[in-house]
Amino acid sequence: MTRYVDVVVVGGGQAGLAAGYHLRRQGLDFTILDAAPAPGGAWQHMWDSLRLFSPAEHSSLPGRLMPAQAGQTYPDAGHVVDYLTDYEKRYALPVQHGTRVEAVRRDGDRLLVEADTGAWRARAVISATGTWSRPFLPAVPGREVFAGRQLHTVGYRCPADFTGRHVIVVGGGNSGAQIAADLVLDGRVEVTWATGRPPRFLPDDIDGRALFDVATARRRALDTGGADTGGVASLGDIVAVPPVRAARDAGLLRARPMFRRLTTTGPQWADGSRTEADAVIWCTGFRPALAHLAPLGLRGPHGHVPTVGTRAVGEPRLHLLGYGDWTGPASVTLIGVGRPAREAAHQIARQLDA
Repeated sequence: MTRYVDVVVVGGGQAGLAAGYHLRRQGLDFTILDAAPAPGGAWQHMWDSLRLFSPAEHSSLPGRLMPAQAGQTYPDAGHVVDYLTDYEKRYALPVQHGTRVEAVRRDGDRLLVEADTGAWRARAVISATGTWSRPFLPAVPGREVFAGRQLHTVGYRCPADFTGRHVIVVGGGNSGAQIAADLVLDGRVEVTWATGRPPRFLPDDIDGRALFDVATARRRALDTGGADTGGVASLGDIVAVPPVRAARDAGLLRARPMFRRLTTTGPQWADGSRTEADAVIWCTGFRPALAHLAPLGLRGPHGHVPTVGTRAVGEPRLHLLGYGDWTGPASVTLIGVGRPAREAAHQIARQLDA
C-alpha cells in the first residue's frame, strides 16, 4: 500500500525531530521514518564516558530546554537519549521506528519514498540520516593484514574492553583525543596516539556555546558576502573537555605522526621502526549517509549533494538537514539544527502553498 503525505522526513534522530517540530508548527501532514527500533538517534551508540561540549541548557532542540543532569555540568549520552525520547513523546511526533528507507525517487509531481515497510508519495522530503551509519576507514597500507583487533569510533565503548592491551588510536579530532584520553586515564591500557598532523587543542575556556556562535558568525559573513572567518576550524580541532585536559596536562596525551603502514603485528613508522599492538581504533570520521538518495543522481564533490541552504540544487522538493555546515551552520549539533530545520519547514510550506 502506498501512503500519501505532504512531507516525509528520513531519519528520527535530533535533526529529524527538529524538522518534525517545525513541520508541525507549519500545519503540514508529515511522517518521520527512522531505521532505529528506539528513539535517541546515534546517541544510543556512543562510548560510555562521552559528554556533551555544552551544559544542558545550551544543548537543546527547538521548543524544549534540555533539563540538567544531576551532578553533571556536561550531560552524558544516556541523558541525551532520555531527552530525545521525551521530546518525541512530548510533541507526539509521528515517528515510525524500525522503518528503513531504501530509496527516494522522482514520481511525477511527488517524490516516492520506498522503505522496507512500504512506500510513501510525498510532496517534499527532508533527509536527516546523519553520518553515524557511514564510518570512514582510510586506505592505510597493511590494514588488511594486521592480525589484531580493528574497530572504528562507532564500536568503542570503554577501557575495560582493552585491559592489559596495547591500543593504537588513530585520529587527531575530538573522538580520537577523547578516546585516547579515556584509555590512558584508566591506567590499565597502553596507548599510542597517531595523528596526521600535530593536535590542535582549542583554548581551554571554549566549549560548545562558543563554537556555535563562531559557526553562526561564519555563515552569516558568507551569506552577506563577507570574508570567510574560517569558523571553528580556525580555532583548532579538539575541544579541551575535562578528561582531555587532564590527560594532556598530566603528559599522558602525546601524539605521534601517523604511521606509514600496518604489519601483521602493528604499525611501522616513517623511520622504519615498528610497534607491536593488540588493537587499532580508527577515529577517522564519517561520511554522509545518502545511499537512499542515489536514484535522484544528485551527488556532487566530496559525496555531498549541492544545496542552497538546506534545499538540494538539483531537486527543489528535497531538503538535507544535519550533515554539516553545508546544510546549515552547526547543524550537526543539538542547538544548531533548530534554525536550519525551521528554514526548511518554512520553505516547504511556501512551496506547497504556491
